This record gives sequence, C-alpha cells and structure tokens, in this order.
Amino acid sequence: MTAPTRETLETFANPHPQRHYEIKTVCPEFTSVCPITGQPDFGTLTITYVPDQLCFELKSLKFYLQQYRNHGAFYEDVTNRILDDLVAVTQPRRMSIIADFTPRGGIRTSVTVTYPE
Repeated sequence: MTAPTRETLETFANPHPQRHYEIKTVCPEFTSVCPITGQPDFGTLTITYVPDQLCFELKSLKFYLQQYRNHGAFYEDVTNRILDDLVAVTQPRRMSIIADFTPRGGIRTSVTVTYPE
C-alpha cells in the first residue's frame, strides 16, 4: 500500500484574511492501522486553525484522511504527518490537531501537535 499523500488536499481562498478567526473541524471516524499488530486504530481528530490566505476544503480532507485507513503507522506519526501536510498546503497562522484514539488493551491515547511549536 502506498503512503498517504498531501496532493489530495485542496484549498480555497480565505474569504476574510484580514480577520483573525478560528476554524474547528472534527473528524470522528478516523482510522489507521497499527504497524506492529495490523489491528485497526479508531480515533477522533480535532483540527483547529487560524487561516491566513488559504483554508482547506472539507471533501478533499475526507479523501486525504481515508488514505490512512489501511496505512500502518503509530499514533504519534499519524498525527504529526497530518499536521505537516495541512500546514504545507494552507500555511496557517496557527494550527493544532488533537487525535483521541479509542482504548485498546485498556489504554487510551491522545496525541496533540501544534504549529508553530
């Protein structure tokens, strides 16, 4: 299986670039695969950002995230890769992603990444 690629992501011009406002997108059906066990991982991604000149288009985000469905990666890697890709295509003023994964083996994990650091 090929690695997820940011080329799927599309953007549109921010209709109010002069204003500092926040966009929050919640993706409650995110799935990926554990690279060691092959077991599916399920989680909710909350993407919060302050756009500059560009915003990401939601349908393209859905298709982008679906690329992870059969991709083996650790929680930490998936969350950081998604942030890197979204920052690369939108160049926001600020962005954070919280990835809340459902419990597996009695352990629940949440990963938070931010831009800029």
